[in-house]
Amino acid sequence: VRYAPIDRGPYWRAFFQTARPRVGLVMEMEFWPAMIEAARHCGVVLCLANSQVPSTSFRRARRTARLFGHPVARAAAIFAKSDRMAERFRKLGAERVEALGETRFDMAPPKGQVPAGTALKAALSGRPVVTFASVVAGEEEIYLNAVRELLNGDGMPLVIWVPRAPELFDQTATRLRAAGLNVARRSETFDDALDPVGALEGVDVLVGDSMGEMFFYLAPADAVVVGGGFLESSAHNIIEPLALGKPVITGPSIWSIEFPAVEAQAAGVHAICTEPWQLAATIRDVMVRGNDAATAFHADNAGASARIFDAIRPLLDAKGEK
Repeated sequence: VRYAPIDRGPYWRAFFQTARPRVGLVMEMEFWPAMIEAARHCGVVLCLANSQVPSTSFRRARRTARLFGHPVARAAAIFAKSDRMAERFRKLGAERVEALGETRFDMAPPKGQVPAGTALKAALSGRPVVTFASVVAGEEEIYLNAVRELLNGDGMPLVIWVPRAPELFDQTATRLRAAGLNVARRSETFDDALDPVGALEGVDVLVGDSMGEMFFYLAPADAVVVGGGFLESSAHNIIEPLALGKPVITGPSIWSIEFPAVEAQAAGVHAICTEPWQLAATIRDVMVRGNDAATAFHADNAGASARIFDAIRPLLDAKGEK
């Protein structure tokens, strides 16, 4: 492991000359001009993978490209998330662009989490489950109002509430209890192996106060609300619930996950709730309809990792490397 230097040409040239990588893969939206130029200078095959240019920044990026040229045009190759993203990169001046997908579709759930979540679902004897995943500060009241409405209706679900950050664990449990809800915490209800040590009978909300166990919280869900979508910062990763065949709901802000959110919405596996007051109704609708298409959507988008490795090989061959 080496720490990357700040984006200055001499630092990057020294880094590449010392580390001597054959290939560099820069993920997501990191476009560092000095790094890209230094890689060319040092003969490093630098590729941008999982790459995207969100619609919110594309206009500004295109203006930069017209005036000065955009850094992405100097990369050895760009492996975009989708055809739509690939076209944007071409408009920024990039020549070698392929739409190869998103590598997070290839991630496997950590061992044991899905079976433990499935066992939790079975223990609920048919009680529906709604998971609020990656809940961020600023959205709590929106979700709390939706939870109240869900719990006051028919088929009262178990709500699994997973804060985005550990510093929110205690205050989330306190806030939910202050709202009159019967709250259990994962840390008090399950052991380290995710075996139950406490009862969930009569519990309204299970707070997911642990890190790295998202698939456990997603596995029992009949519907998943992914946090961030009611804030300008944008919704978080919807790929994990789709991997388990779960229909996903977010708020309207999806700029950071434009792919796969737009495609998932078109496939009918991602519902966008435009108004906070409609969230409970949207959840009920998704739960009633169910969705067997989420698993198929995930499978259709898998394989990006292999496609990226296959695309890198010709670039190395062109340099005479094996």
